Amino acid sequence: MPYELDHRLVVGVAPSALFDLSESDAVFKEGLDAYRAYQDLHIDEPLRKGAAFPFIVRLLGLNDLSPEDPLVEVIVLAKDDAITGLRLMKSIAHYGLRIERAVFTEGTAPYEYIPALNICLYLSGNRRDVQEAVDRSFPAGVVLGRTAPAGSDADEGAGALRVAFDFDGVVADLESQEVYDRDELPGFLAYEAERADEPHSPGPMAQLVRALGKIQRAELERSATDSGYVPRVRIALVTARQAPAHERAIRTLREWDVHFNDTFFLGGIEKARVLRILRPHIMFDDQQGHLDPIAEEIAAVLVPSITRSRPGLVASPGAAEQTPEETR
Repeated sequence: MPYELDHRLVVGVAPSALFDLSESDAVFKEGLDAYRAYQDLHIDEPLRKGAAFPFIVRLLGLNDLSPEDPLVEVIVLAKDDAITGLRLMKSIAHYGLRIERAVFTEGTAPYEYIPALNICLYLSGNRRDVQEAVDRSFPAGVVLGRTAPAGSDADEGAGALRVAFDFDGVVADLESQEVYDRDELPGFLAYEAERADEPHSPGPMAQLVRALGKIQRAELERSATDSGYVPRVRIALVTARQAPAHERAIRTLREWDVHFNDTFFLGGIEKARVLRILRPHIMFDDQQGHLDPIAEEIAAVLVPSITRSRPGLVASPGAAEQTPEETR
């Protein structure tokens, strides 16, 4: 029987999101031969944990809800070849991560395989790869930091998985953002109030949100038969929306049957103020300015919009900036 993916929450993670590749990238600039020799020399030396490592650990931990038929699948998507990828896979084994599947596409971005593998989230530190994935309408985000956030080791493996999302351009599409850009705040608020009963169209992270909602429901079923079980998935909405624009967002999430445990309608208050208290294991936003203040403390993921070359769509600020091309 083939291993089915359609009913699982599948994350595709690049090595640059899972591990800190600073040293490897520096050697890669010297050429492929030097890079291969370096990885062979250090093959038994585990790579340092990267920014998304704590999130992936917590996510995989949810598979204890259904050990025989795991709810979560994490697949490595790497631009290495299989030989240079050996150190990567050894590092995964060293940390005890149950990641058993990998795709190695030597020198070529692997995002073309996202639909075939039912991936609802592709994480990478390579901004160009993520932008190209997004331009093909694949769900992808740029992990801004290189190393695991300070203090994350002490928080690893126990308690809740906290995932935070911005709304417009992340959970929902850019319809209302375009109104805001054109008509500014008064026009935006009037537009949303008039359409409070109309659910938004899904945005790039809607599939991930729905998949997390499915796990929340599995946890509720477990709680019904096990009084000692404490649900672990906590989803937060952290948005610059304010009343009366809050109602349409709430009705949209209700329509999708997704429960957000924590909801912040901040109306322009700096998001970092609440994120430092909420401390999500990962935060998704389409505005880099909201993420920069907390990128060293929380796994901050930029969700870029489709580039301006696509008619009628607006790119997120910072989407054109590039991290080093060597980042995998």
